[in-house]
Parts: sequence; structure tokens; C-alpha cells
Amino acid sequence: MNSKPPVLGGLAATDFLANYWQRKPLLVRQALPDYASPISADELAGLALEEAVESRVVLEQGAQGPWELRHGPFQRADFQALPDAAWTLLVQGVDLWVPEVAAVLDHFDFLPRWRLDDIMISYAATQGSVGPHFDQYDVFLLQVEGSRRWQVGAACNASSALLSDTDLSILADFTPEQEWVLEPGDMLYVPPGIAHWGVAQTPGLTYSVGFRSPTLADMLGELAMDMGEQPDSPRYVDPPLAPSMAADEIDPAFVAAAKQQLLVLLEDDDLIADWLARYMTSPKYPDLLEMTGEERTAQVKGRTFRNGEPLK
Repeated sequence: MNSKPPVLGGLAATDFLANYWQRKPLLVRQALPDYASPISADELAGLALEEAVESRVVLEQGAQGPWELRHGPFQRADFQALPDAAWTLLVQGVDLWVPEVAAVLDHFDFLPRWRLDDIMISYAATQGSVGPHFDQYDVFLLQVEGSRRWQVGAACNASSALLSDTDLSILADFTPEQEWVLEPGDMLYVPPGIAHWGVAQTPGLTYSVGFRSPTLADMLGELAMDMGEQPDSPRYVDPPLAPSMAADEIDPAFVAAAKQQLLVLLEDDDLIADWLARYMTSPKYPDLLEMTGEERTAQVKGRTFRNGEPLK
């Protein structure tokens, strides 16, 4: 492995993983200075016309009020009716549909590939934004075309106040602590839970390379469901009982016994390794597994927004 991946500039992978990964943001100027997007804004909008492709449009001031969220698939008329500014198109899983986009992942070979969520690509008109928010995953924000101002704030959690009257999870209070304008080739890494806000200074494309970071509660829930399907799953066994334990309140001995038995289960490395491999590599879009990459690309190839006319 290259000790200094080009995508990290002059920073060694070991330094990034020790000091930044899941700890604090990192700005890398000219991480990929010569990268040219294999998909244009017009073609990205073409993907959003497809029913099988997950897409959204966010308008800062929509017909339904501030921060309006619209879900695809869209029609060409939907794009034609958009205002000249302050909106963003987001398309998920573009790496599944365009193999050339997936190739950008080769620059992130210092991270486990199975941790990848997907590559989302957003096109933002001037002043386009999805509002101040935080994500539950690690994300590398690669500016590919145009420029976008990014502000980074404090760590957030489930108790952080959000705006009401919108389907978007937008922070009610956001105080920037750092700020940069990213130009093509620049990249910003943001750990899970860190507030951030990107606003397009000029129209352009941003790649969001996301790495999943599930909650431990979600993982335990999925593990429990998986184990519940096993016919030989061990059952709970009481601790040694005494008549005094036949009370309405649960005796601490029961708690200790249940905890110990669960811990024994979790100490089964083979069981956990098998489950973790299946859980962390479960496809985000399982229906697409029936199609090869070439078939997925052929399905959407040639679909554009307005017969090749540039997107607003």
C-alpha cells in the first residue's frame, strides 16, 4: 500500500487513520487535481429519470415552504420548472450505474472496501444546498466541478435540535467553527456526527464517498434477528433459585445471569465474524444484484435531461 495515497495529499495514510479518521475533519487541497467526471450534470439528471435510481431534489424555497424535499423518479418537466438558483439534485449509488465513477474508489484503498456505503453525486445550482446537517457515516466530499463553500461545526447527536415543518434533518442551530471554499480537485473529510453545511458558489458537481457507520443498537438488533433464525440458538437459563427470589422485582442475580449468558454468546468469534461479514457487505440495493454492471449501465445509457442541453 502506498504510504501517502494521492487523495490525502502529503499526509500518510497511517497519520490520517490515527489522527483524523472518525475524529476530526480534514481539508485536502488538490486531492485529485486532474480528475474529470465521467458523468455530466445533464447525465446525472438523466439518471434521476429512472425508477430504479434513488434520487432527490432539495429546494431552499419550494412551493411547500422552506427546505422542500422532492423524491424521484423525476420527469424532464420537473427539471425545467426548477428556479435558476438555490436547489440541489442528489443521486445515490452512482457507482453502481456508472463503472467509471466506481473507479474513484481505488484512491481510497487505505480503507476497508467493505465499509463503503456508496458514492452519491450531487449537482447544485448557484446557492444550492441541503442545509446544515450531520451524517451518520464517514464521508469524503470531493469537489469535481464548480465551487462550494463548506462550513464545519460541532459534534451533534440524536438530541440536537432540528427544524420542524420539513422532511429534511436540518439543524435548528448551526455555528460554524471552520470554513473553506472547495474548488475542483479539493476534498473535505467529515467524520460521523459532525455538523457541516455546503453552499454552491457556482454550479457544479460534488462526489460524496460515504462509508457506513451503523449504531451499535442497530448492529445488536440485526445480530439478534440473525441469531433468532438459527434453530440451535441457546436459550436463557436461570441462575440457582431460592424462594426469596419469587418476588415482583427482578433479583440482581437474574440480571447477572442474563448478562453473562449474552456475553458468552458475543465471545463466539466465529459466529460474530460470520455475521459481521454478511451484515457489513449486505447490498444497499439488493434488487440490482441480478444485473451486471454492464447491464445496469446499458439500462440508463443515453438518458439525459433535455436531449443534451445543459442543466441549469
